Amino acid sequence: MTEQPDLIYLLLMAGAALIVATLIAHYLMSRQPEDDHSPIVDTFNAYILSWWGVTGMIAFASLGGRVGLIVLFAFCSFAAMREFMTLTTKNRDDHWVLAAGFFAILPIQYILLGYAQHGMFAIFIPVYAFLFLPILAAIKGNAENFLVRVSETQWAMMITVYCASHIPALLDLEITGFSGRNVLLIAFLMVVVQAGDLCHFLWAKIYGRTKMAPKLEKSKTWEGFVGGIASATLVGAFLWWLTPFEIWQATLLAMVISLIGFCGGMVMATIKIDRGVKDWGDLIPGHGGFIDRFGSVVFAAPIFYHLVRYFFANY
Repeated sequence: MTEQPDLIYLLLMAGAALIVATLIAHYLMSRQPEDDHSPIVDTFNAYILSWWGVTGMIAFASLGGRVGLIVLFAFCSFAAMREFMTLTTKNRDDHWVLAAGFFAILPIQYILLGYAQHGMFAIFIPVYAFLFLPILAAIKGNAENFLVRVSETQWAMMITVYCASHIPALLDLEITGFSGRNVLLIAFLMVVVQAGDLCHFLWAKIYGRTKMAPKLEKSKTWEGFVGGIASATLVGAFLWWLTPFEIWQATLLAMVISLIGFCGGMVMATIKIDRGVKDWGDLIPGHGGFIDRFGSVVFAAPIFYHLVRYFFANY
């Protein structure tokens, strides 16, 4: 994989763009009063820091080819599930369920992907794991908040492992004329959805007036929604050359995944409000955890994977 010029060019372009963005962020930070930071500048800086980390990890993992990237996302799933589980309802009798999730179900999901067992990969968690976890919990005989405990664990598994594993699964799609370049599909997915997140925040801060969910104190706004989706769609259209799609297809896919990513971000934010926390974790001190930065990408990943598989892959 490291021999592919497309990946090398992509990493060089990402590095150059991040250097420019870092200089801009440093300049903006230097212009702020020490006791009165702008949330727009702080958020922009958080995105730059997270993207330095993502670019570095992908560059390092790509040295190991397909296996290296699968292992990278397996560790990301582990980190994300750890963040999610800290906000779920648990008691001392759930240690078997937690151990099974972290040390059996998660690695099996990625091992199935590693061996290209796509049929079992697609159903292992939503069928086998979903049925197995409540059985394991019931064996302990503790009925207190049983349904809540089990369903929260299943939901955590679905988001942080099942959905996230569809990102490296893009590497296995066989698309005519695109052999050996599938890592660019991962880049397209992540850049488009993350661009939508950032642009939504900026549009909402500048023009946001109308809340989408008035009952929520920190609800997203319709202005931010429209601006974020439109901006991400334009980014996707601009990046069509990374993909095997025609420009109109890339534009349409970008609109779909940015919409799903936006909805995923709204779901993750609502969970935090329900749990009374500001951030999922402390991956970037002061700016949240892995789910805070990439929850929307994870949410959009299976939709993007299956759309590409159905309409473009050779199956």
